[in-house]
Amino acid sequence: MAKPEENPSSFFPNIAQCASVGREKQTVVADMDGTLLRGRSSFPYFALVAFEVGGILRLLFLLLASPIAGILYHFISESAGIRVLIFATFVGMKESDIESVARAVLPKFYSGDLHPETWRVFSSCGKRCVLTANPGVMVEPFLKDYLGADMVIGTEIHVFRGRATGLVKKPGILVGKNKADALVRAFKDEPVPDIALGDRETDHPFMKLCKESYVVPTKPDVEPVSLDKLPKPIVFHDGRLVKNPTPFMALITILWIPIGFLLACLRVAAGALLPMPIVYYVFWALGVRVYIKGTPPPPPNKSTGQTGVLFICSHRTLLDPIFLSTALGRPIPAVTYSLSRLSEIISPLKLVRLSRDRTKDASTIKKLLQKGDLAICPEGTTCREPFLLRFSALFAELTDELVPVAMANRMSMFHGTTARGWKGMDPFYFFMNPSPVYEVTFLNKLPYKLTCSGGKSSHEVANYIQRMIAASLSYECTSFTRKDKYRALAGNDGTVVEKPKLSPNKVMGC
Repeated sequence: MAKPEENPSSFFPNIAQCASVGREKQTVVADMDGTLLRGRSSFPYFALVAFEVGGILRLLFLLLASPIAGILYHFISESAGIRVLIFATFVGMKESDIESVARAVLPKFYSGDLHPETWRVFSSCGKRCVLTANPGVMVEPFLKDYLGADMVIGTEIHVFRGRATGLVKKPGILVGKNKADALVRAFKDEPVPDIALGDRETDHPFMKLCKESYVVPTKPDVEPVSLDKLPKPIVFHDGRLVKNPTPFMALITILWIPIGFLLACLRVAAGALLPMPIVYYVFWALGVRVYIKGTPPPPPNKSTGQTGVLFICSHRTLLDPIFLSTALGRPIPAVTYSLSRLSEIISPLKLVRLSRDRTKDASTIKKLLQKGDLAICPEGTTCREPFLLRFSALFAELTDELVPVAMANRMSMFHGTTARGWKGMDPFYFFMNPSPVYEVTFLNKLPYKLTCSGGKSSHEVANYIQRMIAASLSYECTSFTRKDKYRALAGNDGTVVEKPKLSPNKVMGC
């Protein structure tokens, strides 16, 4: 990289003065915290990694270390403060676990904090580079996959035998001169970057190396970039925490978890042990809000010829059949594609596991429908965002008695679903929220002319019901499937391979 004439470090123009038109062939280099992101603190993102990989004890360790990091950062050395955060968060963690959280959890939180002025300039340039003191392993998946960054230069953590040591590789934390040196190495065979964006004094060394430099003023009250303006929507994300864990929120979470777990056990016991007609009222007494909309169909009655129906539900959590039954005041058996053994044990409903063998599953569902009402979630997996995944069309071939049900929920602290963790804890995390909410909306039964017997194909029926539920929830229909979700979040297709069973006369090891 040829050395340009240095910009004076004492003053850089405000980013509002930077034009974003005609930049398609130019290169931009931006800092991350306080520049590309509104927030100047990286603690919440370290806290997310700490909790999702190490649990509550690792989060507590990081929170206790944060005052030391803050003192070092503000009064001694920015680099020393970041080193403390990296050590407290990463020491002993598997590198693969850190990468998994960076891919599946962090993008959702990063995307909600994009600075609008920085994004205006950053997105207008043809080549985009991010230069940050944050560990590259944390930020690279989001920056490259969702913001279209061509190059990410971050601090490199030290790894020994697949586990992080809590230390960093040379040249150390990328702040000040280290950041400028990293930029020179990255662009040694390329032209000088056109635009530099930073927010603090330690960004000046690298900003002086670029043709134009702009500073992003501290404005915490500025509205973040809306998610619909991102190059790629975030349909799937994982992790248990709903809110960004600032130090205060991390403390509240740590203090609440023991209380919340006891409350969750009480709520689970109420749903599992009490008669279904009174569960609705007990849930309300325990702080669980259940809102029922629409007109549910009457229960099957052989004497009047009222047959059972198949409830077609959108899938938000594993508790969808429980809250459907709560809304109806009677237990409704359900078929599911994946179910933990613990969830199966504590469920007050009859849950039947599907095998993903089309012929076998069709036979199972037909037998259950002959006995009465049945619930199914044809998406095959949950989705947290306002999207509906593709509906499997199998259900439409088996009956014409179809009642769409739009399920929606709200949680304030913990998500009740996971792709990477143990699904057996999903009901407990949902009920650990102080006052979780479920909305059950019964839509009109599908008219005969829109069923397979009325001349429609099974795919037409499935797509129509998907659009019907999406419209009632103001969600967007997608063609994504279970495999798409698990490949994005867990690096597999979500299929659980059952262990082969030994024949009765076969002895292990013989």
